[in-house]
Amino acid sequence: MRAACLRALAALTLTFLLGALSGCATTGRPGNPRDPWEPLNRELQSFNEGFDNLLLKPVATFYVDKVPALVRTGVSNFFRNVDDLWSAANSLMQGRLQDAEENFARFHINTMFGVLGIFDVASELNIERHKEDFGQTLGRWGVPHGPYLVIPFYGPSTVRDAAALAVDRRYDLVRAINNPDLRHAVYGIHTVDRRANLLLTVNVLEGAAIDRYAFTRDAYLQYRRAETFDRESDGEVPPPLPDESGEPPPDAKPQTAPAPGKPAAEPPKAAPAQ
Repeated sequence: MRAACLRALAALTLTFLLGALSGCATTGRPGNPRDPWEPLNRELQSFNEGFDNLLLKPVATFYVDKVPALVRTGVSNFFRNVDDLWSAANSLMQGRLQDAEENFARFHINTMFGVLGIFDVASELNIERHKEDFGQTLGRWGVPHGPYLVIPFYGPSTVRDAAALAVDRRYDLVRAINNPDLRHAVYGIHTVDRRANLLLTVNVLEGAAIDRYAFTRDAYLQYRRAETFDRESDGEVPPPLPDESGEPPPDAKPQTAPAPGKPAAEPPKAAPAQ
């Protein structure tokens, strides 16, 4: 069953890819260098939004309306605790020893004293969480993020982050659950929990009169850049993403050189003291 679903997903993605690439080949319009597959990505985002409106959003809304907030907080804490161990491993691979120590301490304390992480005891002890994944690790190692990419049933990503997802999933602690029915149920609860935590954000975005695709793309790329290079003293932080419009800021005024033979204007002299 699982193999059949994966084959169907691969076929669907390939169909979108072929259609979008053929469209790119015929339009001839210059594209965004960070998003060369924009026609494909827009189609995939529309597909994801349709799937979300059909299934995920109604289920997440029901979950928020019917499940007490205390229970929902415990569910979110549990999955964050699961992520903390993998974050510790990625912090270690990035050479961030203090972050690795704090992430591992969070996992150990919350697992032992917080009932498998349902209660966030570590935060009460002021132990900071440092969320890391393998995509951020690759970025710290110098791997460029590559083109923007929308993944079916998942959402915004990049080529680097999409490749790193396989490693993230391979070392997900939920995979250690031997019972496949229980494992799939846990994955389902995790999906609903993540979507429920995004309800307010997505509702605000849907009500705004903007290009949701462009906004989501730019916000994701900026967010991932900030997550990967999150140290103010880090000399490896790249410059901000360029403004693709090529226009100067509205308050910028061009500076003109003085005419030949005309001296440059002198700065105003201070008034004599009275």
